[in-house]
Amino acid sequence: MAERKKVLLRLDPAVHDALARWAGDELRSTNAQIEFLLRRALDESGRMPRGTGTLPRRGRPPKRSSEPSADEDSEEHE
Repeated sequence: MAERKKVLLRLDPAVHDALARWAGDELRSTNAQIEFLLRRALDESGRMPRGTGTLPRRGRPPKRSSEPSADEDSEEHE
């Protein structure tokens, strides 16, 4: 994956607070919320560059389906 760009962004404190609350409501960081909104605006305006990667997944990785669940494991030992 390409190196992610770092940008200094100056915001009105009230705008930042509103973004931070919105991000919290959607379980995102403020930075991730800003990127989400910018990507949505680019997409809706038809300006999203081709070959743009997807947003990186945050948080816990999904469970792998190949591992037996606790119920399946206990049934094998009965």
